[in-house]
Amino acid sequence: MLIDIIAGARPNFMKIAPIIRALEARAVAGGPLRYRLVHTGQHYDARLSGAFFEQLGIPAPDVNLEVGSGTQAEQTAAIMVGYERLLLDAPSRLCLVVGDVTSTMACAIAAQKLGVPVAHVEGGIRSGDWSMPEEINRMVTDSITNWFFTTSDFANANLRRAGVGDERIFFVGNTMIDTLLANLDRLRPPGFWNELGLQAGGYFVVTLHRPANVDAGEDLARLLAAIGTGTRGLPVIFPVHPRTAKTLGELAALPANLQLVEPQPYLEFNYLVKHAKAVITDSGGITEETTVLGVPCLTLRDTTERPETVSIGTNALIGTDPAKLGPALERLFAGDWPRGGIPPLWDGRTGERIVAALEGVVAR
Repeated sequence: MLIDIIAGARPNFMKIAPIIRALEARAVAGGPLRYRLVHTGQHYDARLSGAFFEQLGIPAPDVNLEVGSGTQAEQTAAIMVGYERLLLDAPSRLCLVVGDVTSTMACAIAAQKLGVPVAHVEGGIRSGDWSMPEEINRMVTDSITNWFFTTSDFANANLRRAGVGDERIFFVGNTMIDTLLANLDRLRPPGFWNELGLQAGGYFVVTLHRPANVDAGEDLARLLAAIGTGTRGLPVIFPVHPRTAKTLGELAALPANLQLVEPQPYLEFNYLVKHAKAVITDSGGITEETTVLGVPCLTLRDTTERPETVSIGTNALIGTDPAKLGPALERLFAGDWPRGGIPPLWDGRTGERIVAALEGVVAR
């Protein structure tokens, strides 16, 4: 019984690794499922793709659609055309999509139009913010999904409100955390660690890529100025996303303590996160990792699709107004920050639970 596992962008790679590991372990034990790894090529830069496959032990893709760059509509169309051709030539029993990137939505649509059922890992999460492309991807994907693998009770509740029956919802936990826990002992400092004189607890990590934060030079400059002032001269390590790099090139000056670095591979980036005083980000996935690592996280967004990182974890929604960052950092330096906890089933065994459920639904 052949299933397709879809991956297209860096967040996907961390989520599929535990599923592939569990499938291969079950195959050795006589499990009935085979998988075909389909890389859409949505992230084609080796820094954002190839290094993750190598570090996380993900096998080379069976198929690479190589869609490359383009607008969201262009990428969606190219992925749908490429995946449709694959399914017409060699059908699978099920399409397993993960997360909320363009590849997730595009492959789900192509599969359903050819009668191939869809399972969605990380189904049901919602930010409520339709200005985020990811939110549209989530809503479209979940509207045509057969089986949902969820990370939290919040996601379960969202699906039930949308009319999804409990028999289609599998509360399994978080594969991102499977990957993190499996690699904690392998994390390693980046090459610039000694060069910049970094010490555990003595620096911040910043990641920014949301259009509302980085597309306008004036807005980004104000945000970076607030970060530079609020971090009290401590080094601020800023792995620069390609989208952000374009706007940074237009700025006349940057805070003196801001250290721009290349996008980091998985092991190096999470070493930085684990040992940081705090993380300032507009990413969703990083808030999950900081929650498990017990690292304070300041999210520069007004909404989150991962509310458990706020209610249970170490994350706080600061908003996109730079004026709100200073008071939050003052609370951090004063030690007034939640210590957090770990959400249910974020225990490193989510991949195994997903595969066990898949064996049941594919056989139906």
